[in-house]
Amino acid sequence: MQYRRFGRTELSMPVFSCGGMRYQFKWQDVPGWQIPKDSQRNLQATIHRALEVGINHIETARGYGTSEMQLGRILPKLPREKIIVQTKVSPKPDAREFKQQFEQSLRYLKLDYVDLLGLHGINDRETLDYSLRPGGCLDVGQKLRSQGKVRFIGFSTHGPTDVIIKTIETKQFDYVNLHWYYINQINWPAIEAANHHDMGVFIISPSDKGGMLYQPPAKLVELCQPLSPIVFNDLFCLSHPQVNTLSIGASKPEDFDEHLKTLELLDRSSEILPPILERLERTAIERLGKDWVRTWHVGLPTPERTPGGLNIPVILWLRNLAIAYDLLDYAKMRYNLLGNGGHWFPGAKAEGVQDLDLQPCLADSPHRDCIPKLLAEAHEMLAGESVQRLSAS
Repeated sequence: MQYRRFGRTELSMPVFSCGGMRYQFKWQDVPGWQIPKDSQRNLQATIHRALEVGINHIETARGYGTSEMQLGRILPKLPREKIIVQTKVSPKPDAREFKQQFEQSLRYLKLDYVDLLGLHGINDRETLDYSLRPGGCLDVGQKLRSQGKVRFIGFSTHGPTDVIIKTIETKQFDYVNLHWYYINQINWPAIEAANHHDMGVFIISPSDKGGMLYQPPAKLVELCQPLSPIVFNDLFCLSHPQVNTLSIGASKPEDFDEHLKTLELLDRSSEILPPILERLERTAIERLGKDWVRTWHVGLPTPERTPGGLNIPVILWLRNLAIAYDLLDYAKMRYNLLGNGGHWFPGAKAEGVQDLDLQPCLADSPHRDCIPKLLAEAHEMLAGESVQRLSAS
């Protein structure tokens, strides 16, 4: 395993982390006796495999159902000083509820302290206010830190880049968990801001949210040769020293194996990546057009500024992925979250777009005239049964 300094925490962080949202029994809390023995055995085998290969960062959340409870059956048996444990608790309007949920996390984990506490889901200005206002969730976190129950405090976000940067620039957090990978590089300015403030950078779900790479389409497999899409994406992310660790949301011990192939390639990333990157860009241009690929994102409005609350940037992005790389299943899954994801995935689908006057909000887009038609096309291509976030399912 290779390790990187996790910002000002000075923790030596493995470049892969063991994320805890895919190996748990259920997404809701249940009595411990309801957890099947085979589920617990699988979790234990997954954790032991992670440690065996040098992945000593174990990451979970209060919102991950039985994950914490199941981890609590194994973590106290491990050498505490050799593991880095992170949990996350969502900001609440009432900071007392935030504290209660954190205390529940500690009880489930059966630990005296966690190394990393993340405020889970600073996704908009409201959740940022819950976190930062006097007597809010961050104040509670700092008190927990002074009591020795938390070593470092960070935040996790699915929010827009400007909200992420605003949160980083408060200088109140030691690290950030955020989305950034090949198919979605919009948050690079936030990573640069985090580095400027010497914060640790943890990449959320690069293999799942980064394109459902556990089940890649044949086109993407072809384009990423001689690497698998998982190894390509890992190498792309870790070739940037500003990135400290990538979450592997392992559901079973074998899920680490493909990722580990990346390690021996890190020193050769400048040689291996350029031909693949050139091939991916060339294919996107062939399928979508050069002008569109270079400028599609320019001047697009936020959902708040769009009639019907349409999330135009996300809809066009998903259309791009479906057409360019055959990431149709991924695009459908993400598209049908719109309208159901709350501040985790805001905005509406393009249903009924033909009845909306979008020209005023598209005034700054070089593609203002064709975008309404493309949105209708995207809806026809991607619409299906509504999808809920896993934690709400």
